[in-house]
Amino acid sequence: MKARAEEEIWDVAVIGGGPAGMMAAGRAAEKGAKVILIEKNKSLGKKLLITGGGRCNVTNAELDNKKLLAKFKDSGKFLFSPFSQWSVDKTLEFFHSRNMPTKEEANQRVFPLSNTARSVWDTLVNYLETTNVTVMPSATVVRLQHRGGNITEAELKGGKTIRAKKFILATGGLSHPETGSTGDGYAWLRDLGHTVLGASAALVPIALMDPAKRAAGVSVQNAKITLYQNEVQQAQARGKILFTHVGLSGPGILNMSHEIGELLKYGAVHLEIDLLPDMGYEKVNAVLQNALKHNSNKMIKNSLSEFLAPALVPLVLQKAQIDPEAFCNGVTREARIRLMKTLKHLGFDAKHLLGMDKAVIVAGGAALTEIDFKTMRSLKYQNLFLVGDILDINRPSGGYSLQLCWTTGYVAGTAAAT
Repeated sequence: MKARAEEEIWDVAVIGGGPAGMMAAGRAAEKGAKVILIEKNKSLGKKLLITGGGRCNVTNAELDNKKLLAKFKDSGKFLFSPFSQWSVDKTLEFFHSRNMPTKEEANQRVFPLSNTARSVWDTLVNYLETTNVTVMPSATVVRLQHRGGNITEAELKGGKTIRAKKFILATGGLSHPETGSTGDGYAWLRDLGHTVLGASAALVPIALMDPAKRAAGVSVQNAKITLYQNEVQQAQARGKILFTHVGLSGPGILNMSHEIGELLKYGAVHLEIDLLPDMGYEKVNAVLQNALKHNSNKMIKNSLSEFLAPALVPLVLQKAQIDPEAFCNGVTREARIRLMKTLKHLGFDAKHLLGMDKAVIVAGGAALTEIDFKTMRSLKYQNLFLVGDILDINRPSGGYSLQLCWTTGYVAGTAAAT
């Protein structure tokens, strides 16, 4: 990755230096193309460095493409060709062969062994350097010029232009606009006559009517979340949840945020969280009886840490209407039953989804029917390729978004270099 003087005509110009753009640029250069990577920020991969809470969920370790693509729901049928060219196994091989070991965690989520997104960033930047990609930072594209069925140049703010034989658009969507994802590519595509479907937050934290502020920062690894409307169960899932100052986040909540948003259009939504989903009522009751017995002369607020995070104890006791300073030997049977039910049905009322600026993924983007997924080429412009978050592809949390970037970036980079 070296800074060179502008060339008159590049083989490939990649617009957007996120994960999809970096993969596309590196792959095209690896295939022998003269590549320039245009990035509006001062440095590459700004959003990449904050993904997964700064740890970067590189991919999901589902090696069966059929099962993997089922997670993309209706979009999955478009993705068989690109994923047959580059899927999870190739991604793992890519990073492992470049001295970035990984580890697998719950729900097959894959992270760098170092536990930091910087390792992923370093690997990609090194890839660009070794393949001689020219990076142009702090360069804002304002429009794509075209003639006939080809893109001819990218016009930059200030009037400068970049000419290329092929263009790869990797500008992302609208999530985390502070990182540069401000939907610029959507506007350019509309101007070019592409159909762009309206963007909406797809994976986003939720605000609660009465957030558990004292528990902010506490996570529950494997909770069961049930949604109710008008006292009728609407949806249920299991996953990690995170308490925040305004509500709830974590993969378990993010993956249900679309359902919550849809339900809120029709009325109030009540959430119940089962903090001990692997225990039935009788087991929880027995555990509580044992804890109260063995800590009979202690306050109950100091007696539940064996199965409940300390920061959650005040919240659970408040919901169960139990004095936290009550001694265990004074807790009545009725109070114990209330506590048992609270542990299995910790209830909250949803207020609203947080804004698109807090979304992990934004739904909407370039219509999939206008793309040749064998190459990621636009069906409207023969030298334009679309990759990553700019595509209208909904997917869950858990490594699927970055895998989409690696796959589409690789396929587009390969095709654009030929």
